[in-house]
Amino acid sequence: MDAQKAIPEQEINEFAERLRQAAGENLASVILYGSAAGGEFHPSFSNINLLCVFRDISFSALQTLRPAVAWWTAQKRSAPLLLTREELNRSADVFAIELLDMKQRYRLLYGEDVLRDLAVPMHLHRTQVEYELREKLILLRERMLLAVDDRKQLWDLLLSSLGAFTTLFRHALIALGEAAPGSKRLAVQSLAARVSFDPLPFLQLLDIREKRADREKLNVNEIAGQYLAGVQQTVAAVDRMLDSPGPRPA
Repeated sequence: MDAQKAIPEQEINEFAERLRQAAGENLASVILYGSAAGGEFHPSFSNINLLCVFRDISFSALQTLRPAVAWWTAQKRSAPLLLTREELNRSADVFAIELLDMKQRYRLLYGEDVLRDLAVPMHLHRTQVEYELREKLILLRERMLLAVDDRKQLWDLLLSSLGAFTTLFRHALIALGEAAPGSKRLAVQSLAARVSFDPLPFLQLLDIREKRADREKLNVNEIAGQYLAGVQQTVAAVDRMLDSPGPRPA
């Protein structure tokens, strides 16, 4: 499926207009970010991510916005991220991964381009990468333990966790001083080459998501074992490399 054709552009534009009419001068900008802005959107696995920046987000302002947001969520879309300009600028130290992602893949739908000059502190980005990799590995083990005897549940876990790990693989490469890969597949292949893990289970799961492979013809237990081993090896290797002495990315 063509990723661009799958993006519900009419819905997105209608929501931006409804929000503009509801908020008036209080609305500073509406930004589409993530896979829908970066060419990797998949309707079964991707969300439509919207950042909406306001001058005021008091309770009375939220009441004004409610009809527009209720219409959007009625389309079975995730609620947008609501911030003030000051909150956005002051969040870069704790949401370095998320805001760097936004800066690298976004499309301005309305108003001010609040991401263009946003500064993300890369030394804090590195710390968040280490934390998120370790946390996601722990959660993966816990959920695998509960799903180990349920073939469908195990497939669902592998496919639903894939996006988080491929995102973190891309950010691990950035933290190690490399250019950000342009796709999930490239992120897996580039990090596999850098830290020597087997990329096959990750690529097979990407094939399933993209309808290039039939999961019924694959052994879920075998893929799960390889996937967990690959994540464990990656987390350990990246952690050692980021903690080793030497020059750091700026």
